[in-house]
Amino acid sequence: MDRTTHTYSNVWNLDVFFKGGSESPEFRTHLDTLEKKKNDFAENALAFHPPQSANDAELVWKLIDEAKEVMLYLRQAGAFVSCLEAQNMHDRKADSLRSEVTSLSADFSSTFTKFQQQLSDCKEEVWEDLLKHDRLNEITFVLNEWRQKAKDKLSSSEESLIGALAVDGYHGWGQMYDTIVGAMDITHDGKNLSVGQANNLLSSPDPKTRKEVFDKLEDAWEQNEELFARTLNHLGGFRLNVYKKRGWDELMKEPLEYNRMKQETLDAMWGAISKNKKPFVQYLNRKAKLIGKDKLDWYDLDAPVAESTSTMSYDEGAKFILKQFSRFGSEMAQFAEKAFADEWIEAEDRAGKRPGGFCTSFPLSDQSRIFMTYSGSMSNVSTLAHELGHAFHSYALKPMHTLNRNYAMNVAETASTFAEMIVADAAVKEAETKEEKIALVEDKLQRSVAFFMNIHARFLFETRFYEARKKGIVSVDTLNELMVEAQKEAFAGSLGEVHPRFWASKLHFYITGVPFYNFPYTFGYLFSLSIYAKALESGESYEEKYMALLRDTAVMNVEDLAMKHLGEDITKEAFWQKGINLCIVDVEEFLELTN
Repeated sequence: MDRTTHTYSNVWNLDVFFKGGSESPEFRTHLDTLEKKKNDFAENALAFHPPQSANDAELVWKLIDEAKEVMLYLRQAGAFVSCLEAQNMHDRKADSLRSEVTSLSADFSSTFTKFQQQLSDCKEEVWEDLLKHDRLNEITFVLNEWRQKAKDKLSSSEESLIGALAVDGYHGWGQMYDTIVGAMDITHDGKNLSVGQANNLLSSPDPKTRKEVFDKLEDAWEQNEELFARTLNHLGGFRLNVYKKRGWDELMKEPLEYNRMKQETLDAMWGAISKNKKPFVQYLNRKAKLIGKDKLDWYDLDAPVAESTSTMSYDEGAKFILKQFSRFGSEMAQFAEKAFADEWIEAEDRAGKRPGGFCTSFPLSDQSRIFMTYSGSMSNVSTLAHELGHAFHSYALKPMHTLNRNYAMNVAETASTFAEMIVADAAVKEAETKEEKIALVEDKLQRSVAFFMNIHARFLFETRFYEARKKGIVSVDTLNELMVEAQKEAFAGSLGEVHPRFWASKLHFYITGVPFYNFPYTFGYLFSLSIYAKALESGESYEEKYMALLRDTAVMNVEDLAMKHLGEDITKEAFWQKGINLCIVDVEEFLELTN
């Protein structure tokens, strides 16, 4: 392919999955097939009893295979609906499809939980014999995880009831958040902007624009704050009640198990970060001086400090990413080329799109889709590389059994951040002027501040919100106070005006799939720094080892993963300090460049 003349489409192609968008007859057929597969599994699973001997291995395998099929169809459906909702927040038909997929998922989850509990009731010696079966042996880690989760839960009838009530309760409130945000728009410069477009203007070089857009966004969040508070309280209340019924005393039990990590690992990570705030405060203070302020305000965090901040068209950004990926390894570059050429990416800057970015997998098609709004900044180029990293992770897992591909969020963020770092580092090295270099080093530092300070604030807020929610409904005023307190602590007092309603503006607090959708980002960032350091030592030959690490992310806990592939004990602060030290080098470079 001649890349000098080719222009990559910045709008994705969803027709390869189901033609016709939310009105697709093909998608309706898919949902009907999913319903049948779900019902067939339910019928067979309900007749299933705890295995009595190794002779039951074939039956167990048959049911697992049926469950796997339902999971694949569900994921394909969920991914398609996510894409429809994101590309057009006013697509009401997509909203009703989301409810349908959620309901199908809840039905399956109920039957699947019963199946898992039958497996958990199997005698230990019989279980050990079952796992010697060739096909079951391949998915030992996953089966043991299922068995343990079933033991931790209530009876299958009680869990089934929780799942059924969650459709219109728990998940319904999560969808309510999307509906409220989808109806919001911000008027600026005579234009109606979506929340995502308005957020992009917070990186404007013009201080008046940043302040005006921030104030308008804050007003918009304030106008709806009672609705957001009610939504957040109901989500938190539902979750806490389920934990209480299951006898789970530890608030972090579910998020830690979901991320396959220990409390000691989480404590070591935040402990190391808390001891290293000072260099990042120095960076923020220097940045404040450079833009003519005593202290940075929240809306200045993404402001450029260098006048010559370079921009890249979508095509130029794509080519830059391909060039840097090819320096790391051929598989990653070839994979990214395919993603660009085959229209896997929705990046057009237009109104009506959901804010933020994501990567979702279509497992039946062995493809991914990437969503973002690309406006030409180097930060956008990094985000694009980040999402391609997620897609590459799924690609690396293709040789694995389907059930050995379900990696957790913290290691998902490892692959994405690793890809982002390859591009960010290269951009700094290729900078042609001092101003450009300052801007690019600062782009890297903005990410460190996001992971060590912004996400730390989210974690502190969410932990304290749940403690407060145990005592009853948490008022808007208290939510604002908790957020201000968390931001002041996490940013070590370095900010002037903070963002009290950040709890309302951040989608992550309203995602029902997994609680504490925050610390895994910081884990992934620091974990990937260690992998990146190894890659730099090894050169291009590291790609194979890197892909081997990615393939293990779904079949072991993160402590074992780090010990096997990095030879490191991540329950100790010393591991995390190494990654933080690399970020401190960026601070030192920035301070020197701007001295």
